Amino acid sequence: MPTLGAIADDFTGATDLATMLVARGHRTVVTVGTDAFSDSAGSRTVRDADAVVVALKSRTAPVDEAVGTSLTALRALREAGCARYYFKYCSTFDSTPRGNIGPVADALLAELGERRTVVVPSFPATGRTVDQGLLRVHGELLAESPMRHHPLTPMRDSHLGRLLTPQTGHPVRLVGLDTVRKGTDALRSALDAP
Repeated sequence: MPTLGAIADDFTGATDLATMLVARGHRTVVTVGTDAFSDSAGSRTVRDADAVVVALKSRTAPVDEAVGTSLTALRALREAGCARYYFKYCSTFDSTPRGNIGPVADALLAELGERRTVVVPSFPATGRTVDQGLLRVHGELLAESPMRHHPLTPMRDSHLGRLLTPQTGHPVRLVGLDTVRKGTDALRSALDAP
């Protein structure tokens, strides 16, 4: 039975995540949408995996559609027995001021009865890093990279806090690596600070 269920906003991200999970020894299945969960052969394959990654086409879908398909995927993963969940969004944080990253994350949190999550769109193997809240692509600020000209989601700001804040009803806090390295108590204090 799978323990990790992941929801990816596109197929490329789903396969990137699956590749990393397999490289770390997890038996991993990628499904395109949730149809495999109801198909007998597909559901058997899902049950035999350690991790299941559901690939959606929600990255640039209308917000309501992205939220709806993501919740459907989460419910299918829960029914399959997953106990931990991961929302895989683009490592360049492609989004618009309305979403889709924030609204989908908020909906997943609500469905799971959780009140916060960690947002770190890094993928160092492909040159995506975050330093002091600034997202860089091969060392270049996101807003100065070719992503600033993306036809659907032009990225004209590099600061993750400013990108995420208008998309979510939750408070957005920047927690630096120095705080993370201090351990659980320091991290909890930073997250719980007013």
